[in-house]
Amino acid sequence: MKCIFALSMLCLASGAVVKAAEVLRPRGVPLSKASFYDPTRDFNCLDGSGTIPFAYVNDDYCDCQDGSDEPGTSACPNGFFHCTNVGHSPLNIPSSRVNDGVCDCCDASDEYASVSNCVDTCRELGRAAREEAAKQQEERLKGFQMRQSMIEEGRKRKKEAEKKYDKYKSQLHNGKSTLAKVKNQLEKKKDKLRSGDKIGSTKRKKFLGQPRSRGKLQSKRKQLKKDLQVKIDELKKEREEAEAARNEKEEIKKLVEEPEKEALEKYNAIEQERKAKAEAEQKAKEDAEAREAFAHLDNDGDGILTVAELQSRQTFDTNRDGEVTAEEAKFYLRQEETMDLETFLVSGWPMMRPTYKMDQRMFVPPTTEAPAEALTPPPVPGSEGKDEQQGEEDEHFDDEDFDTGLDPEDEGDMEEDDGIEDYDLPEDDDVEDIPKEEEEEEIDQKYDDETQKLVDAANKAREDFDEADRRVRDLTRELRSLEETQEKDYGPEEEFRVMDGNCYEFTDREYTYRLCPFDKAVQKPKAGHGEIRLGQWGEWTGPEEDKYSRMKYTSGQTCWNGPARSADVHLYCGVETKLTGVTEPNRCEYLFEMTTPAVCTKPEDVSGDEGTPHGHTEL
Repeated sequence: MKCIFALSMLCLASGAVVKAAEVLRPRGVPLSKASFYDPTRDFNCLDGSGTIPFAYVNDDYCDCQDGSDEPGTSACPNGFFHCTNVGHSPLNIPSSRVNDGVCDCCDASDEYASVSNCVDTCRELGRAAREEAAKQQEERLKGFQMRQSMIEEGRKRKKEAEKKYDKYKSQLHNGKSTLAKVKNQLEKKKDKLRSGDKIGSTKRKKFLGQPRSRGKLQSKRKQLKKDLQVKIDELKKEREEAEAARNEKEEIKKLVEEPEKEALEKYNAIEQERKAKAEAEQKAKEDAEAREAFAHLDNDGDGILTVAELQSRQTFDTNRDGEVTAEEAKFYLRQEETMDLETFLVSGWPMMRPTYKMDQRMFVPPTTEAPAEALTPPPVPGSEGKDEQQGEEDEHFDDEDFDTGLDPEDEGDMEEDDGIEDYDLPEDDDVEDIPKEEEEEEIDQKYDDETQKLVDAANKAREDFDEADRRVRDLTRELRSLEETQEKDYGPEEEFRVMDGNCYEFTDREYTYRLCPFDKAVQKPKAGHGEIRLGQWGEWTGPEEDKYSRMKYTSGQTCWNGPARSADVHLYCGVETKLTGVTEPNRCEYLFEMTTPAVCTKPEDVSGDEGTPHGHTEL
């Protein structure tokens, strides 16, 4: 009895609390280390630094170098105090916090000798923690269910991509026979062109094919990848055949264009001759018109235009103040006092012609429909609906609006010779000798039947080549896109495939971040323009046991005087795929946090009530 009484007193002196449901151990010792604290023998420091009598444990003096002899006091700066926290989660705190006046343990065991009024709140905190855990469990279950939907959608998209391979293969297979037929027809045309026979028109063939069903999707991912790789190889082979057919059509096109070019050369010569004749006639007509206008403006008929003669013409009143000033008259005389006929034809007439033609129309006798307004100059053709002030700018018309019938190069030479400004010239009714409809009809009918067939044959060959070339480009683009898609790792069950092609944004005080899974990560300043590329899709970088929990984006834009930017994306379980935060823990290294159902696993069943602790407890 004396031995038992002595042992009980020793436990109380060391600070150990004895309860019916607890293992006897000194204060601040976790259950996992209770075996090291045997009051019946000396205590061995846990780091092996020494052995002391058990009475020295929790005596508020640090004897062991690792502080293991003072788990319940603040004597050792490197020691730890264990909070039992019955009803909640246990906790280890530094020994320096024991009896410091702050309640660190929810069961108030760390302040057993302080004046702080700490109360035991572990059961309330444990209840709240269990409720939060249940909520997270429910959210995790919902996320897992959504993940199953994402897996189904990913497999569906993979099957659709597989069908596209079959479709392209079928189209190219049908296209091979079509190309053979077109080749045969073009060979016949080539023979006819060489022999001089007439070429008839042919109906255009189309590259159309019916998609071929592939069958049911294989259950194993490796087998699917193997089948898709076989289809990619077949599609590459078909593309090579299409390229060969395109090259052959290009050669045929060149061969058909040769006789077309020869046949059109003679017509081009005739057309040039016709244009030259029309230009000469037009130039002569304009020259006559200019001479007539000069004679009309030369009041005294001395062959010289003067300022006074232009002042007698009210139409040269550019500012419409009722008087033609000397400055206004000299403007048309190129700031000279006089102008002879030769200068007038070269530079004076192009400047005066718009105003002079307006003068000719100004004095048309008024009609009964507009008796009052007939005295005002009519608007220049093509200027209806403009402001009335346009009349003050009549001297600034552009010569290009007036159909002179001259070649554009000739008109440009005339402007460059004297530096004349551009003016909008009104159309002259007399200039339109040939209606546009008649000109178009003449162009449509300018070839004879045999030459027209040569042209049609060349056009047909060009169309066939363009169609074959376009088809090759389309197949190449589709093949490249599908190859890139199949090379990406969308998870063991294709659960991440549905995220490809979507982008998610997060905005903080300064930037808007956008993450496009399996593509890129960018940063855009809120107060600026343009985007900063943080990285391109790299690989999965999660730990071996959870590989698909992290994404790595590399090769972003280089920081000024620093490394290339990169982004690390951490994925967490959530019922919605979204970005929840972006930080820059290191220079030019960005951390994205994202929730998605794709990483939600099936939760374990959680049972228990208020009396059952959450996690490891020490009841």
